[in-house]
Amino acid sequence: MYAVIKTGGKQYRVENGQRLDVELLGVGESEEVELTPVLLVDGDTVLAGPQALKGAKVTARVVGEAKGPKVTGFTYKPKTNQRRRWGHRQRYSTIEITGISKG
Repeated sequence: MYAVIKTGGKQYRVENGQRLDVELLGVGESEEVELTPVLLVDGDTVLAGPQALKGAKVTARVVGEAKGPKVTGFTYKPKTNQRRRWGHRQRYSTIEITGISKG
């Protein structure tokens, strides 16, 4: 059984026991999180749409935090001596899927 969940403006295909990095959830480590499924597939049965997924839920446990790759940039405007270097490193929450239920 697998499900497609939506979190942080992105969708992920998840199975039970899978670990993945999602946008920072703002939840402490080892806390339970309930995610909204968009699609649920169980063998031959496919549940999609808000009416079919009314009782379905996906639960996950926050394992920790991770950092993405460093992204650097440089902007300048010619002939005016305007230069700016900037960098960014995105933070992610690492979650482990603990259960998928049809409801």
